[in-house]
Formats: sequence, C-alpha cells, structure tokens
Amino acid sequence: MQQEKYEMILCVVNAGFTDTVMDAAKAAGAGGGTVIHGRGTANKEAEQFFKISIQPEKDIVMLIVPARIKDKVLHAIYKNAGLDSAGQGIAFSVPVNHTVGLSAPVEKNTNEEEGNEVNA
Repeated sequence: MQQEKYEMILCVVNAGFTDTVMDAAKAAGAGGGTVIHGRGTANKEAEQFFKISIQPEKDIVMLIVPARIKDKVLHAIYKNAGLDSAGQGIAFSVPVNHTVGLSAPVEKNTNEEEGNEVNA
C-alpha cells in the first residue's frame, strides 16, 4: 500500500495573526497546525527592499498537509495573511519524506520485531 505524500507548510506572520492563518488553511482543507512564537531579526535595509515595516514579534505556523492540497492552502494563506495584509506573512512548503502518527495507514515491517528502526 502506497502512503500518501505530505508537505509541511511554514508561515511566518506578525504576532497575533495565527488565527487568520489557521482559519484560511482550514477553509482550504488543512486539519490543524502548530504555532511557535519567535522574534524577527531583519534590518532596515530589508524593510526598505520589501517596502514593509517589520514587526519584531513573529509567530510561525507549521502545518502538515496532503501534497494534493498544498497549493490551495498556500494560496488561501497568501490571500488572507500575505505580505499585502496586516499579518505580513510569508509562507513556503517543504516536502515531507516520512511520516508517522498521521491518519494514513502504515504497513507493518518485520524489522520492527527485531528492534530495528523503520521509516514508515
């Protein structure tokens, strides 16, 4: 049985806009995400180059989504919390090679019984 392919979407947004990101992502089919609080380190040159003011307090929203809906989720995030919005978010995705603990069924490997690590 072939396991479904997943992508991790990361969205860096101004603090306080995680609900905007999550609402957009859920409307596009994402199930949920994880939020990490952070602090931006951009300088004045970056603000001038991007023509935005950079708020130091940031939130990073991480979502694991099926690859088939990645573009829809990214577009929804951009539309609702992109650089042209108050959230001034940027989002990108990276492929996920292996997953465990997601709802897709995983075949049991006989190496598990021998104590060897198995990548599902």
